[in-house]
Amino acid sequence: MSAGLFGLLDDVAAIAKLAAASIDDVGAAAGRATTKAAGVVIDDTAVTPQYVHGLAADRELPIVKQIAIGSIRNKLLIILPAALLLSEFLPDLLPIILMAGGTFLAYEGAHKVWHMLSDHDDHDTPVSEVSPEAEKAMIAGAVRTDLILSAEIMVIALADIDDDASFWARLAILVVVAFVITIAVYGVVALIVKMDDVGLNLAQRKASFVQAIGRGLVAGMPKLLSFISIVGTVAMLWVGGHILLVNIHEVGWWDAPYEWVHGIEHDIKHAVHGFLGGVLAWLANTGISAVIGLVVGSVVVAITRVLPFTGDKDPIEHYDTDESSDAPANPSH
Repeated sequence: MSAGLFGLLDDVAAIAKLAAASIDDVGAAAGRATTKAAGVVIDDTAVTPQYVHGLAADRELPIVKQIAIGSIRNKLLIILPAALLLSEFLPDLLPIILMAGGTFLAYEGAHKVWHMLSDHDDHDTPVSEVSPEAEKAMIAGAVRTDLILSAEIMVIALADIDDDASFWARLAILVVVAFVITIAVYGVVALIVKMDDVGLNLAQRKASFVQAIGRGLVAGMPKLLSFISIVGTVAMLWVGGHILLVNIHEVGWWDAPYEWVHGIEHDIKHAVHGFLGGVLAWLANTGISAVIGLVVGSVVVAITRVLPFTGDKDPIEHYDTDESSDAPANPSH
């Protein structure tokens, strides 16, 4: 009987070791997958603060929270099941879906460039005066853009998982990636949008050097948010263009652009050795990808402006502020 008991304990120990190893494998794979998707993560982090820029202070964190909840729903309820099913039964369709998402990102980025260059007076009415309906529209626009960015993150993560991984291992890895990415992105976003409040608090302290730091934060945050807005636009063009460049090559539709860019990267690395060569090669790839994104996005913008049934509205910049101006003033103003 004791021999049977010890045998059972040995089996339990072996199962525990196997489970621990599996958890380690999932964590390591999730870490690699998250690193692979870093470019889109930067894009997501840069884009999101635009949706709360200028809102009343007491609405910033609630809106970031709602966007984060929408993001995790996107990843777990829509993207994850679709990505796993497609990878199981229609893997050749994934690059095409990625290209559709890349085209959307290029369109969003080109649309924002058009608004920057056209000197619209859309911001004469403070965004903090938007109505509850307009606030819902902002959140919906943010969640819609997040759906594309999250899809890119999850598909990139899925592509980095070993081909021999089981369905359940892939599921576990993608769930970990979904939560890690969402917490990281929206944690940073929440920190960015509340930094001016932190600065205001510091500016009211007694110590002069603390006050100086606080005043610097308050004065610098609008400039930082404007810079982030530009970075978000460039990131949309870069990621969208890069997705199109890579996946058009993957499906075999047109190899010349990818091979041309790859050749430029190779030549730069060969001419400039070491870390600097890698950085310059990456910058070349990024710049060309952004130009591709701008060209493709501009074409889509032009098409949407010609077609009579398409509403050419930017989910960030266009709100029905006329209705909100008739509404009671927000007490926080």
